Amino acid sequence: MSTPRIAVVTGAGSGIGRAVARALAAEGWTLALMGRREAALRETLPDALVLPADVGDEAQVDAAFATLRERFGRLDLLFNNAGSGAPAVPIDELTVAQWRAVVDTNLTGSFLCARAAFALMKAQSPRGGRIINNGSISAHAPRPNTAPYTATKHAITGLTKSLSLDGRAFDIAAGQIDIGNAATEMTEKMLRGVPQANGQIAVEPRMDVEDVARAIVYMAGLPLSANVQTMTVMATQMPYVGRG
Repeated sequence: MSTPRIAVVTGAGSGIGRAVARALAAEGWTLALMGRREAALRETLPDALVLPADVGDEAQVDAAFATLRERFGRLDLLFNNAGSGAPAVPIDELTVAQWRAVVDTNLTGSFLCARAAFALMKAQSPRGGRIINNGSISAHAPRPNTAPYTATKHAITGLTKSLSLDGRAFDIAAGQIDIGNAATEMTEKMLRGVPQANGQIAVEPRMDVEDVARAIVYMAGLPLSANVQTMTVMATQMPYVGRG
């Protein structure tokens, strides 16, 4: 009998997180789901371990991973997916509270979950595992009026590279997926039109979120001797390459 592969998905109550959790489960992974809304997590996968937590809260994250360790004793995959944005207003109209809310979720939350996962993967036997961080095409080029989101996604790239380097000694692989316009509730506004770099408002194409899920399943399924360091998955015709 093969040893179960244990995966944690954050932000698993909707959108990309929900699609990825279900796709991993279909491939035989045992799932633990993290997010703020317990009911939404249970709707994603009723049989999964549900870990209600705000990823930006150190105590809640540590408690969630303690529960995970007690239940399964190990962790093979962390998909750091939870994220949020701020109102799309000029930077001089943003409040410090709005800035900090995005940093706490997107960056500090990813750090806290990666820190807990790293510690578990480092100590377990057999040791090692994989961390996949959800970046964004905003990790390469910003949209108008998105300073908090863009800054945190650039920082995710630095976090990913550091985890990848520091994980070598412990058989921990780390990679990043940069996603553009997956069809989720968060991108419904694309269908109505969103601001472009030239000041115009334009409708943007989206792609099926299942295409993202398949990409994560591929990255997660590699042996620890191989790693996708960075992958970009985006709607083919969206204004990204050369935009602006």
